[in-house]
Amino acid sequence: MTATAPPVKDGAPADERLLRTSPLRALLGRPELGSVVGAVAVFLFFSIVADGFLRASSFGTVLYAASTIGIMAVPVALLMIGGEFDLSAGVMVTSSALISSMFSYRMTANVWVGVLVSLLVTLAVGVFNGVMLTRTKLPSFIITLGTFLMLTGLNLGLTKLISGTVSTKTIADMEGFSSARTLFASQFSLGGLDVKVTILWWFGLVALATWILLRTRFGNWIFAVGGGADAARAVGVPVRATKIGLYAGVAFCAWVSGQHLLFSFDVVQSGEGVGNELIYIIAAVIGGCLITGGYGSAIGSAVGAFIFGMTSKGIVYAEWNPDWFKFFLGAMLLLATLLNAWVRKRAEATK
Repeated sequence: MTATAPPVKDGAPADERLLRTSPLRALLGRPELGSVVGAVAVFLFFSIVADGFLRASSFGTVLYAASTIGIMAVPVALLMIGGEFDLSAGVMVTSSALISSMFSYRMTANVWVGVLVSLLVTLAVGVFNGVMLTRTKLPSFIITLGTFLMLTGLNLGLTKLISGTVSTKTIADMEGFSSARTLFASQFSLGGLDVKVTILWWFGLVALATWILLRTRFGNWIFAVGGGADAARAVGVPVRATKIGLYAGVAFCAWVSGQHLLFSFDVVQSGEGVGNELIYIIAAVIGGCLITGGYGSAIGSAVGAFIFGMTSKGIVYAEWNPDWFKFFLGAMLLLATLLNAWVRKRAEATK
């Protein structure tokens, strides 16, 4: 026997779950709308004030600068949607590169052995953050600040202990270096445009994260946990596993970024990465993620990273003093946050 829906009487309100959403309302509800408007404004601004900004070579440079931030902004955005932070993300990138370099050099092993060891250790750091957070119930700010300080000390202390200096030794002549460099730091020409492989990593991660958020159960869990962990737990969401998984995602992308750092420059400085975690968070916030969690998108983080790339390189092409970059970045953060808040209120008002 087939069940049929009860008839709707004339004038009776239909089930709101079956109501169609207008394209305008759907557009206003997108978290990245404010960042897209901001990106268009930044693009037009530097197109006017910087003569070389619209050149194909300049666009490739902007995309590369955006990708180096965007690779990390994607998992940081997902983590923020889940209601947490990771202040160790910047130095974790450097730790990943240092582990690969020093393990390969000291063990005289194939470079790929060091790369895989680095992956395991970096993932372990991410899982450690997640486990400590869920077990201690301390704020993620405190947990990851502690990890940040520990990694900063280990990066410097172990590098000086093993290498005798604050930087690693060259591994460019070791077996496997060429193939690893192809995967993490190569460059190829596409229609006359020089494209760094990090751009492909970035686009791929954005596509994967978007699919996870919009098409998978895990994506629903992320939004639920960020909206309210207790309420999510009450309806059966595995809050602990979800948060640990998000921190593991940050660690994986830190590993990718670290390998790019190593195989692009061969030598890694142990003090690099400090402060980058704030840039990743800024890119996510500019892209529409809320500090309070439960709202945001991976596409928005990509737009935020693209704004970062346009600004950092646009200032150079405009021949301005680069010391002003942080001022512009801070101003964009405030303006984007205000614009995102206005767009969100407009979206809620149309419901």
